[in-house]
Amino acid sequence: MGWNLVGPLIKCLLKYQQNEIERERCLKILDKLMELCSPKELVLGFLEQIEQASGEHGSQTILLLLKPLQEVLLKLQSKKAYSVGLSLSTILNQISLLPIPYTKQQLQEDKHALCQCCNALTHFVNPFVEEVVTQMETSMSGDYKDLKEELLGFCLKSLKYPLLMAELDQLPEDTAKHPLRQFAADILGILLDIRELLPKVFSHQGCKNEGWDNEAILEIDKEQSVESLACLSYVVFVHNCVGIDCLPVVFNPSYILQCNMVHVDVLLKRTEESVLSKGLALLENCLLRLEDNSLLLEYLEFKGFITAPQDLVKVMTLCPFEPLRKKSLKIFQLYIDKFEEEGKFMLFRCLLKTSNHSGVEGYIIQNIKNQIDISLKSATGSKFFTGLQLASLLDIVLSLPEGAETDLLQNSDRIMAALNLLRYLVIKDNENYNQTCVWTELYKIEQTFLKPLHTGLNMSRAHYEAEIKNKKESKRESHVSKNICSLTVAGEKMPNMTTEMELQVLHSALFTFDLIESVLARVEELIETKTKAATEETTGIK
Repeated sequence: MGWNLVGPLIKCLLKYQQNEIERERCLKILDKLMELCSPKELVLGFLEQIEQASGEHGSQTILLLLKPLQEVLLKLQSKKAYSVGLSLSTILNQISLLPIPYTKQQLQEDKHALCQCCNALTHFVNPFVEEVVTQMETSMSGDYKDLKEELLGFCLKSLKYPLLMAELDQLPEDTAKHPLRQFAADILGILLDIRELLPKVFSHQGCKNEGWDNEAILEIDKEQSVESLACLSYVVFVHNCVGIDCLPVVFNPSYILQCNMVHVDVLLKRTEESVLSKGLALLENCLLRLEDNSLLLEYLEFKGFITAPQDLVKVMTLCPFEPLRKKSLKIFQLYIDKFEEEGKFMLFRCLLKTSNHSGVEGYIIQNIKNQIDISLKSATGSKFFTGLQLASLLDIVLSLPEGAETDLLQNSDRIMAALNLLRYLVIKDNENYNQTCVWTELYKIEQTFLKPLHTGLNMSRAHYEAEIKNKKESKRESHVSKNICSLTVAGEKMPNMTTEMELQVLHSALFTFDLIESVLARVEELIETKTKAATEETTGIK
């Protein structure tokens, strides 16, 4: 009769939560049921009540039944592991329906009791963890393995929800201890106790890009959630919830980065603010362990080392959260700094071809300029940022994607950075030494970059000036000062623009063309002056 009585009894307990006398009577009846009835029937009855609970009764039912459920599970003689796993799965399914508190106030109020449920869950699993630990130390039979697997599954599911979505950063000093961060520490403690922490943290030891296919990823996903493992690494390395002493010192910083690049890739592919911030924090933590110029070119062959900067570019340019955009730019530079010369060279080539964003390309060109400057000032020089290797990179930098028909306004950041780099090379590199090969490549640069840019500027300026003239004439003819036009971008209607606003945009474009033209004129003036001086010097010698 235990299974049949549990339902009505739980309804009474929920009904009389504020009535201590009635609640005490119901609890005594529950104790008597646990004493007399079959543990197996009671487990099924309790789980049925948890599964059927909805709304605000979901968390209340979980908190009410965790202790009784724990007691009857401990009484089971057979299929204990299965019953524990079923119980944990049912409870976590209900918890996944509860919204996660993010702010200090939400955490303190814990309106939906998610934090209370997580704290109670830790106490719920402790006896089963102790049982596994004891059997691991004393038993050679391996009977504990099924229970250990169920506990491992619980930890991985908890890492995916709520911990992956939760904001685990440290709150202000006057705030009480972060309950979800404490739950994360408890989960890591369980994994450490059952000897699964290190195998899971370093389950992805890094592999070559060509050897990591979709089938391999799907196979891993069947066994354990890649999001769970990514969250696990974040909690271990960023928050150090179990103490860094548990990690073998033999794992050097570059190996730790290599193992975590798969996790970073998983986190940065998501769009949620809390998940993206975890990916950025994990990558930054791993990079800060490394010395500058220490990563070799070979690391770019490993999974994630090429996709990570590409993902950072997406965050920088597309993420709607400004703090994350700024942080990704900082980490992007940090990532570049960690590679040695040849690695930087290949990274720049790859990013220039894949970023598809003028601002990012301009930023990369500025980095190339900095590397050239370091090389020219170095007594030993550079194999990659001077000479013929640099010339191959300059072919990519000093070019227009579509020749004279390139959209100069859209590509203005890249074009300005390229012109500034060319101006720097002409000034700094003596034509007699020609360390950067800019002087031997000058004819090609003029044909593929400078002349098409002149043509493009003339075409663009004529187009925009004609547009301005048309707008002004249309305005006079209509005699309406607040003429508006509508604009649709990606299927969404943008705010209406008045004619004055349109004219302002068009004049701004002309100003950008003037700026490009002034730098272009300065570059050509420098080239002419230096070429003329070199010719006179040569003629004088002859």
